[in-house]
Amino acid sequence: MSNTSQYSGNWNYPTKVIFGVGQIEKLPNICSELKIEKPLLVTDQGLVKLALLTDIKTIFEKVGNKISVFSDIKPNPTGENVEAGVSSFKNGDHDGVIAFGGGSAIDAAKAIALMIGQSRVLWDFEDIGDNWSRVNTDNLIPVIAVPTTAGTGSEVGRASVINDVKAEKKKIIFHPSMMPAYVVADPNLTIGLTANITAATGMDALSHSLEAYCSPGFHPMADGIALQAMGMIRRSLPKVVNDGADLDARSEMLAASMMGATAFQKGLGAMHALAHPLGAVYGAHHGLLNAILMPYVLKYNEIEINEKMCKLALALELKERSFSSVLNWILDMREEIGIPNCLAEIDITDDRMDEISIMADADPSSHGNPRVMTEEDYKIVLSNAIVGNL
Repeated sequence: MSNTSQYSGNWNYPTKVIFGVGQIEKLPNICSELKIEKPLLVTDQGLVKLALLTDIKTIFEKVGNKISVFSDIKPNPTGENVEAGVSSFKNGDHDGVIAFGGGSAIDAAKAIALMIGQSRVLWDFEDIGDNWSRVNTDNLIPVIAVPTTAGTGSEVGRASVINDVKAEKKKIIFHPSMMPAYVVADPNLTIGLTANITAATGMDALSHSLEAYCSPGFHPMADGIALQAMGMIRRSLPKVVNDGADLDARSEMLAASMMGATAFQKGLGAMHALAHPLGAVYGAHHGLLNAILMPYVLKYNEIEINEKMCKLALALELKERSFSSVLNWILDMREEIGIPNCLAEIDITDDRMDEISIMADADPSSHGNPRVMTEEDYKIVLSNAIVGNL
């Protein structure tokens, strides 16, 4: 009998989640449990103008507390945004962070909380080797994550994607303690999303589960969660794009988003490897980039994922168990929910294709792609995605 086996892995799963309509009312009690008396609510510039934030303030005022707000965050949050948030936290003498919003706000908030007690610069904690061990854990700040979109799943993640503007590169900042202490997942908070943001973030959630499922390696828990999440997305994403007030569908999408982020600890792939530099260079929406890139990456990977796509087709209850049936489902759904067919439709051209391909090849997500890729391979996929050549 052999002493070796392909069945091995190290697995981690996420945090406490308070899920359901109206659960946002419990936010002050969660702060009390975590001994947070002066929270800094970190959000983005779009949300700060909406009634949602007023409602949060009212919830705290009912119990005699006030919250301060920091919202100087770009759609692709930068190192400078994190630095400004740290200054706001210290100047206000705060003792906890509420991450309120989509992936950008939550990523920024987690990075802010990490950096409060550090003497090193943010980039020293990029997810390379054992850089995470450089973190001084003596003064880590508790984070409560409150997602208002169903896409990134950053609320159940141990990392933040932050844009290094000078390097024109998105960098993953990682430490196990970046995991929020609590998640308050209230589908009511996602009702106000526009149809186009709902579509783009929902496709981002799909990309997480799909790339995790396709990534090689033995992680049956991640695979099972990814398959379940993709079934929920198939049922619910077109519904929430067409009827944003459908709370059942909103609930499924919010859960599927967290499930995708839980699953992708197994690995991601070329969609994200390309989306990261494209987002850094062009400032495009991350979820929309993944949505556009998806069929082109799948087609390139077909030779390595054919069998998995047959199993996925069965799980999705498609008529045929084949790669083509899954690809056609994705193409049809993209058209139904208004996703552009190619990158040229969002003003991304081939003028920096060589540079983007080099950056994609060096991106950590590249290692999880089921088919080994070179810079030239990335150039082929990117060229096809720019002009719509499938």
